[in-house]
Amino acid sequence: MKSDIQQRADKVITSTYSRFPVVLTQGTGCELYDETGKKYIDFLAGIAVCNLGHAHPRIREAIRKQSDRLFHVSNLFYTIPQVELAEKLVQQSFADRVFFCNSGAEANEAAIKLARKYFQDKGETRRFRIISMKQSFHGRTMGTLSATGQDKIRAGFEPVLDGFHFVPFNDVSALEKAITPDICAVMLEPVQGEGGVRCPGENYLQQVRKICDEAGILLIFDEIQTGIGRTGKLFAYEHFNVTPDIMSLAKALGNGLPIGAMLATEEAAKAFSPGAHASTFGGTPVITAAALEVLKVIEEEKLVEACRKTGIYFKEALLRLKEKHSVIQDVRGMGLLLGMELSVPGRPIVDRCLENGFIINCIQDKVLRFVPPLIITKEQIDLLMECIDNIFDNMQ
Repeated sequence: MKSDIQQRADKVITSTYSRFPVVLTQGTGCELYDETGKKYIDFLAGIAVCNLGHAHPRIREAIRKQSDRLFHVSNLFYTIPQVELAEKLVQQSFADRVFFCNSGAEANEAAIKLARKYFQDKGETRRFRIISMKQSFHGRTMGTLSATGQDKIRAGFEPVLDGFHFVPFNDVSALEKAITPDICAVMLEPVQGEGGVRCPGENYLQQVRKICDEAGILLIFDEIQTGIGRTGKLFAYEHFNVTPDIMSLAKALGNGLPIGAMLATEEAAKAFSPGAHASTFGGTPVITAAALEVLKVIEEEKLVEACRKTGIYFKEALLRLKEKHSVIQDVRGMGLLLGMELSVPGRPIVDRCLENGFIINCIQDKVLRFVPPLIITKEQIDLLMECIDNIFDNMQ
């Protein structure tokens, strides 16, 4: 029986989500509570968003302080939190310039537009196509779903936008063959999140960088899911000794507040002159004040290192389950972006976990994804492992 809130929602909200039959009302740290008071341990973090967990006191205070001063004035004016956040991102990354927007899709739209305009400004008008990866996910706007290498995301919206070509992730030879005079950039996720938690092979990203350099084209990293500490580095590219020309961020940057950011080198960013691109709400004072505090907390509390260590513990626990249960085909991932591929559909496992007070999700039908807050504890991981172990035992 659906609750009153669920019934009301089904009458007035578009049916674009297959929602869990739960109304969440409160959260603190790694715990969430529904309208009945039932507690859940959160291993989804709003889909890799709430890296600091729920209701973090320092983020709440940053929002309160800034909301007492200034909400919005438009990007026709300078604001202090936006400048300070941009400075912090530049200091901690390869980039020289930052463009703020409201979501990951918008950050990727900005990246796509920048790559095209960069070559248009150079007079190379034939260069407009972008190579993306099969099984990639870059968003659901018309531009970003056109760049997404999953037919199910594009289905029903054809014709999608022209200008994108897809090659298999981790296939250097296919990428080399796809380089033609009309290519302006290669766009990829350092670790494919929605595509099934797929990591790059040894030296793959270095080879992609080399191919881009030799072809004189730009390299775009979509770090919307991998960025802000998720993989055990602040940005996933740091694992591979490779830097892109352009990078997109969102999700965990705001720890639940809507923000996106496109970062770029000085050379690439020069194509965005006044009037070339804009966002009404991009980088508003309250949002950027909160995001700046997110970065400060992650740095001061050493959560990137904590993520790396906890991620190793978590992955080893998953591998022990794999040794015990033949239904588990593979365990992969980095830091606290982990996937467990099954030989059977994963949604029933997700539902059983939810019944037992654990929030996880399933992607690509058979991959259980674990993206908890970076503050998740070993004790909470052990509880989830016990739950999944019991579920698999009862399947056999």
